[in-house]
Amino acid sequence: MDVEGGSGVGVLDKAAMVLTALEGGPLTLAQLVTATQLARPTAHRLAVALEYHRLVARDMQGRFVLGPRLGELASAAGEDRLLAAANPVLIALRDHTGESAQLYRRQGDQRVCVAAADRTMGLRDSIPVGATLSMLAGSAAQVLLAWEEPDRLHRGLHGAQFTATVLSAVRRRGWAQSVAEREAGVASISAPVRGPSGRVIAAVSVSGPIERMGRLPGRQHAAAVVASANRLSDVLKRSEGI
Repeated sequence: MDVEGGSGVGVLDKAAMVLTALEGGPLTLAQLVTATQLARPTAHRLAVALEYHRLVARDMQGRFVLGPRLGELASAAGEDRLLAAANPVLIALRDHTGESAQLYRRQGDQRVCVAAADRTMGLRDSIPVGATLSMLAGSAAQVLLAWEEPDRLHRGLHGAQFTATVLSAVRRRGWAQSVAEREAGVASISAPVRGPSGRVIAAVSVSGPIERMGRLPGRQHAAAVVASANRLSDVLKRSEGI
């Protein structure tokens, strides 16, 4: 991997190579060396230094992943168009369905709730902004994994509560549902948000108690969730063209 042209500051160019490699997902040190073509001691030294500054982190298997500081910097700079558009869309989805609505992004082997609109009264599934959940269960995890490259998809299925057949159905219909998969008594429906390139970058969800949402929650709410996800995708496409 080459940083085209280079900045003239070698250590920064190499650090950028590490971050660019990790954009594709978690990497062991050996995989990072292969991806960047850096010497093993150099790759390790840079990754550990970036980890100190929270630009890189480790997942549960000890692999290197992009760190939380990157998201914090994007938000602080006011450049995160998705988050800027998310709140009114989630509030409208909550009001339409009567259930709590969330927006998730993948971060390594986890998914993070980056925006939410909670049901104001009665039984609800409340997920606070900043909460980190597993990529092994739940409709949002299904959506965030379903359109990944085949090798990354199959790695993500190890230990998951859902199967490749389930993800194939998610791709075919454009949304996912789960019942008591992430948490007993809770059901959810999720749909993909796509960036301007068409890549899935987030998942919009509604979640609530099974007693209210039923064993086939998609029958009630899939259309509304898909419409909300498409609204956010459209915002990103329009913003790209400005």
